[in-house]
Amino acid sequence: MTDYEPPKVWTWNTASGGQFANINRPIAGATHDKELPVGKHPFQLYSLGTPNGVKVTILFEELLAAGHADAEYDAWLINIMTGDQFGSGFVDANPNSKIPALVDHSGAAPVRIFESGAILLHLAEKFGAFLPTSGPVRAEALSWLFWQVGSGPFVGGGFGHFYAYAPVKIEYAINRFAMEAKRQLDVLDRRLADNRFLAGDDYTIADMAVWPWYGAIVTNQAYGAAEFLSAHEYTHLRRWTDEIGVRAAVKRGRMVNRRMGDPAEQLWERHDASDFDLKTQDKVEPAA
Repeated sequence: MTDYEPPKVWTWNTASGGQFANINRPIAGATHDKELPVGKHPFQLYSLGTPNGVKVTILFEELLAAGHADAEYDAWLINIMTGDQFGSGFVDANPNSKIPALVDHSGAAPVRIFESGAILLHLAEKFGAFLPTSGPVRAEALSWLFWQVGSGPFVGGGFGHFYAYAPVKIEYAINRFAMEAKRQLDVLDRRLADNRFLAGDDYTIADMAVWPWYGAIVTNQAYGAAEFLSAHEYTHLRRWTDEIGVRAAVKRGRMVNRRMGDPAEQLWERHDASDFDLKTQDKVEPAA
């Protein structure tokens, strides 16, 4: 513990420290002019293969696998470590400067959609897929979708930050957010004890929203914290994680805009289904 006394008025006069210090600032808006590229497909996605980005690419690949040919998309890489999210074009698409952002060109005029949960809902309703149209099952799916939207920051910006990324280890902060992360894992495990998927018998956008975050934790692909959080205890969550993880569309969606891990599992940009067939050495760095 430290004897830090907050000032009467906070001012931004020092870097925050940690892995993401260079992209954090207390003001919104663009820092430079940079238009977004536009490809040939109806949907233009500007993203990165983080859990929030993976939600959307999984849904696109699931829609295509289900026969919705009009769901073809271009996925452009937004490198948040170099500040792409503060370019003027991206800020126009998402004034919050967070990935992902989607521009839907399928109608009379382009429509921007930002925030991953809103994108999932927009696409599911547009194609009439992966979201029940009425009744208790729809309510259940939407409840779990928005549960993730509200709960995720406690896991990522809370636990993940203080456990894995903060420049100093703060016992109070790690304990506080570890407790909340484990509570959330238990919430999911209890739900999945009696249900194949989060909304019940059917796979929905709720599963696509939750899997990239909590599936990564229990398989030790996020923060290296599976042992620390005793993730082996959540057997129903692990069963669900494994079932979703073997889906071909999920494997493809997880690759898109990915810049970490095994190079064979990275596809920095996706502009055609044939891009998945590229050899690793052919996956060149996107143009700046």
